[in-house]
Amino acid sequence: MNRCSGILMPVFSLPSPYGIGTLGKAAYDFADFLHAAGQHCWQMLPLGPTSYGDSPYQSFSTYAGNPYFIDLDMLIEDGLLTRDEVESQNWGTNPRYVDYGKIYESRFAVLQKAKDRGWERDQAEVAAFQAENCRWLPDYALYMACKRHFGMRSWTEWEDADIRLWKSPEVLERYRTLLREDVELFTYLQFLFFRQWNRLRDYLHGLDIQVIGDLPIYVAMDSADVWAEPESFQLDDQCVPTEVSGVPPDYFSADGQLWGNPLYAWDRMQADGFGWWIRRVDGASKLYDVIRIDHFRGFEAYWAVPYGETTAKNGHWVKGPGMNLVGVLTGWFPQLRFIAEDLGYPTPGVRQLLQDSGLPGMKVLEFAFDSRDTSSYLPHSYTENCVCYTGTHDNSPLALWKDEAAPEDIAYAREYLGLNDGEGFNWGIIRGGMSSVARLFVAQMQDYLELGLHHRTNVPGTQSGNWQWRLLPGEATPALARRIRRVTELYGR
Repeated sequence: MNRCSGILMPVFSLPSPYGIGTLGKAAYDFADFLHAAGQHCWQMLPLGPTSYGDSPYQSFSTYAGNPYFIDLDMLIEDGLLTRDEVESQNWGTNPRYVDYGKIYESRFAVLQKAKDRGWERDQAEVAAFQAENCRWLPDYALYMACKRHFGMRSWTEWEDADIRLWKSPEVLERYRTLLREDVELFTYLQFLFFRQWNRLRDYLHGLDIQVIGDLPIYVAMDSADVWAEPESFQLDDQCVPTEVSGVPPDYFSADGQLWGNPLYAWDRMQADGFGWWIRRVDGASKLYDVIRIDHFRGFEAYWAVPYGETTAKNGHWVKGPGMNLVGVLTGWFPQLRFIAEDLGYPTPGVRQLLQDSGLPGMKVLEFAFDSRDTSSYLPHSYTENCVCYTGTHDNSPLALWKDEAAPEDIAYAREYLGLNDGEGFNWGIIRGGMSSVARLFVAQMQDYLELGLHHRTNVPGTQSGNWQWRLLPGEATPALARRIRRVTELYGR
């Protein structure tokens, strides 16, 4: 990757009409804003369909796109919906935040009408799409149809063990026939999503903008991925996890973090050449140009917690696949670029894996200015092969961090970066990242807007109020684009 910069902006945060960001006009407007600002990367969060809690890191499928992101105005233009059908729904009342309750109630009712009009009309294109995605799409569509049939509960709670556990070809065909309408719906919604996505990605490429996407290291238990291929995970003969994912207790949490995702059966995966992972990354390549591997340290060693524990305290470290997997992925996909999310306290083993992989790690400026200790996140310690962030989606925007951090840390940042009141705190931090030798610099959109309290994307460890923040119409102004372009050009990005 050439020296460049980009902006972190989730799709759901776009200022589209009808309650949530989509792949429509607002996405193209933001692409134009990035181009005007001299940016060459748009970093997004995972694009998959979300489950309870609305987290993009807990998706029903590692391959599928989120139906919420299908642009309704484009469906109106295509004759699949009427404007009255769309505008008569309640999409929420606050344009700053997504109201997922309202979206859940209204979106699928409207999208069902689009499917009813388009399924037969678009059958030739849909059939081609199905053939191209035959490795995952039938499982996903049937899984979602079954979830509806069983009251949207996780597959582990479905009453019929035939479809829950055994899934013989006869059983699968019986449910596909029984639930044909919903199988068609979820198939058609993926067709619509990827048709809109491919157009947007082509537009971005025409502006010389690359898409950086996030690949969570784990998949959700409540997903077509685990239901369809349980042999790839550490499950017993009733498909109950033996151990689950998390991270150990640390300075920030005495209990650690109990994520609860099923762990991979690495021995079985390696025995077939990591085919599951090759297919997964191939799917991600249809979305992204650059893939940020979340929790990269889990490839070196992962924290395994016995199933049923209420905290992560009683887990233990288990050796991961290391370069056996990473080497397969980088070798199999030479056209893709990867970023290793190596945040935290890297062990010698993690540092060695990062070095052996040749992948760029991450440097977060909000972690750099601990006045009590010298940090490897300070810009003077960077090598070119890294990515510098002001903060990630899990961090406070800079304006909020300035109020939350220890005063001596903020004083250290001001001294280190030579911050002055004339340029403003946020822009001084951004200048520090832009001027570093890191090959890529990324800032949250909130940081360029100088937004603080109530403007976080996510607060880790909390169960509600996340993944809701949205850009307002008119905030991404030409004047802001010019200011971003100036600092970008100043430091050769």
